[in-house]
Amino acid sequence: MNDRFIILLRHGAYRQKPGTPSALQPFDLTETGKAQAKAAGLELAELARAESWQLSPQIFCSRQLRSWQTATLLGKTISETTGRTFEITETEALAERSVGALANLTIPEIEHVLMEDPRHEAPPENWKSDSHYKLPVQGAESLMEAGARVAEFLQKRVETMPHVSGKTAQICVGHGAALRHAAHHLGILSFPEIRKVSMHHAKAVVLRYSPNAGWSHHTGTWKERQVLELTMD
Repeated sequence: MNDRFIILLRHGAYRQKPGTPSALQPFDLTETGKAQAKAAGLELAELARAESWQLSPQIFCSRQLRSWQTATLLGKTISETTGRTFEITETEALAERSVGALANLTIPEIEHVLMEDPRHEAPPENWKSDSHYKLPVQGAESLMEAGARVAEFLQKRVETMPHVSGKTAQICVGHGAALRHAAHHLGILSFPEIRKVSMHHAKAVVLRYSPNAGWSHHTGTWKERQVLELTMD
């Protein structure tokens, strides 16, 4: 099997509700986010040409509107540039870390609910960025669990991508924290690096998978943080 490439993109900028863990927010891209997605399509078409990649005709994204819009807009741009047709496939495997039953509540509301519930202790001060902490409610995940879910999807995808004579690349549009933690599970980022980097909106980080050598970073830059990010997306 030839080396395969996974193109990871965080969705474009969107209308995020302030002070709210963003995993399942249902809002759409801003005009800036739409422009970022279209620009990503042009950049990926050029990157595929330069790298002699055959892009998979199936673009995967999470089920959140911002991710689907990003995938759709960049797919349309690549199609217009290359003359090829791309299909958008939504999957829950690429979702951001879920806060379960507390989805779309603000951070103070989440903390108040837990403090008022006699079954639970107040969450730790840094719970939003604690990779191992999981809110004690139905459907919640830790960041590490979300990363493991995404990493499992990526591993299965590279193992089942159709064989072609050249180099194959797969586009996956998801969410920053889950993608970073997936990169950790795949051996790309060390644990301390998870909090030191983020992802630019609609900018590719490309991973290479070799059957013999495993996973490695191929191209694309992580976003260096000036201040540790506390949001989930």
